[in-house]
Amino acid sequence: MRPPSPVVLVLIGIVSVQAGAGVAKSLFDEVSPTVIVWLRLVTSAAVLAAYARPHLRRRTASDWVVVLGFGASLGLMNLAIYQSFARIPLGIAVTIEFIGPLTLAVVGSRRARDLVWVGLAGLGVALLGLERSDLDLVGVLWALLAGAMWASYILLSGATGRRWEGLDGLAMASVVAAALLTPLLALNGTALAQSLGSPHVLLLGAAVGLLSSVVPYSCELVALRRLRAATFGILMSLEPAAAALVGIVVLSEFLSPVQWVAVVCVVVASIGATRQSGTIAEPVPA
Repeated sequence: MRPPSPVVLVLIGIVSVQAGAGVAKSLFDEVSPTVIVWLRLVTSAAVLAAYARPHLRRRTASDWVVVLGFGASLGLMNLAIYQSFARIPLGIAVTIEFIGPLTLAVVGSRRARDLVWVGLAGLGVALLGLERSDLDLVGVLWALLAGAMWASYILLSGATGRRWEGLDGLAMASVVAAALLTPLLALNGTALAQSLGSPHVLLLGAAVGLLSSVVPYSCELVALRRLRAATFGILMSLEPAAAALVGIVVLSEFLSPVQWVAVVCVVVASIGATRQSGTIAEPVPA
């Protein structure tokens, strides 16, 4: 049997990530976003650690500092975007979040003409602001924070990959992220106990971890063996559109024509920036 096309694998990963986000948001009436994020990170940490079996002996202090920073950016990125999901439509939240890696790609290219892509993305965000009745300011700020953490994640993932072999760094970062979020849950122990006592919540929380972390990372890992980084980056630029479509199908979050134009602006800007820089072509598995 022929292996699936790498393009198909990347698209499966993109849909899986956003489907996981859709499932997570559907649970927000039953459980807080923080609990869902924690369940997602715990699931991905357990699966990745079991698979990678990271080697911890003879690690230097610098190795640990890098992976701790990587884990902190991973945890805060997930917490921020889920807090945003709780307040604004899925497609809009991911569109705003994408400004982070897009800006990093443009800065990394150091080409003056790539400022066109910044302007196009800015136009997209400005268009979203035209319909403020549909947007919660706090949700927008959470999405911007998630974008900043995504950019940080990209930078730290490279540093981690140079110090930790294979999936060791990602597995340890997932453990760190889950551990850092645990004290937030302890602040509301009653709600946490009720949530974790529900088989329904536990099952769907684990499904979110698999859909949003394990499945997409596995697909991307296999695809990148046969796919050029530039092509991968262009495909990843479809994330905002995929999020908007999943929002419609799973959550009945219909966007207005102006909001769709805003999504398209950010997608086109991301594709344009990616063609000049490989910075944005970093998988975001967790």
